[in-house]
Amino acid sequence: MSFLWVVFTLFGAAGQTTRNALQRGLTPRLGALGATLVRFLFGFPFALLFLVIVLGWTHAPLPAMNIDFVLWTLLGALTQIGATALMLMTMEQRSFVVTTAYLKTEPLLVALMGLVFLRDPLTAAMAVAIVTAMTGVALISVKPQALTGGAKPALLGLSSAALFAGSAIGYRGAILSLHTSGFVLASTFSLVAGLTLQTVLLLAWLLLFKRGTLKALLGLWKPSLVAGFTGAAASQFWFLAFALATAASVRTLALVEILFAQGVTRFVFKQNTTRREALGIWLLLAGAVLIVWANPKG
Repeated sequence: MSFLWVVFTLFGAAGQTTRNALQRGLTPRLGALGATLVRFLFGFPFALLFLVIVLGWTHAPLPAMNIDFVLWTLLGALTQIGATALMLMTMEQRSFVVTTAYLKTEPLLVALMGLVFLRDPLTAAMAVAIVTAMTGVALISVKPQALTGGAKPALLGLSSAALFAGSAIGYRGAILSLHTSGFVLASTFSLVAGLTLQTVLLLAWLLLFKRGTLKALLGLWKPSLVAGFTGAAASQFWFLAFALATAASVRTLALVEILFAQGVTRFVFKQNTTRREALGIWLLLAGAVLIVWANPKG
């Protein structure tokens, strides 16, 4: 059980890479906001299905919500909306793998936020793992040719990473605040609560201000449904991992996503990876391995 969070995180990273690639393909036709809505609107039915399956499996009652759960869920849901929109805007200006690298500055922020707000432990070994991974991010992201496009892509990507960090802390806080004995039910219930809020808010926004985008979104329901399923599945695995390990551990191990992103970049988007980026990727992997070893047990 102590290493089950590793399995959940790896599946979550693979699913998230697939979903990001699908959303990237939808952005030119739907815009950043429309493509952002895909993961929530079309992921919501699958999250409900996951919850029904868990309830049928456990025969447990729904967890009782409390004010702490509501506040943590609000934090997680709202910051995730903003983070996703900024991520897609970054992908419009930079390669898929470099955008992913910007996002992977998140673990350091998660570690600090987790220590302050959730009292999650941050050991010396964990700090070394995060720093090693951040060095890899620097090798991938900070290079002369990256500066020719101006500071906007970097600012968008780093802002997205900060919001994703807040989202990770919010959702882990929501899961822990339920105080249920079954981590699977707490994780799945928290996912449904977050997606419900996100879907309602984004649908209201589109109905009021972007009805054309909503119409276009419904017209692309087939690819959107695939993106929604992969997004919901990835989120389910993330939430399961958050229930078992600190957010810093989960998000640092999630740096393996950049290896998946490299494969997508090379074989789908036909973008090359330089030797400098390759070295950075290996450092990210080294940090991921170290975080597994250093993660507090029990």
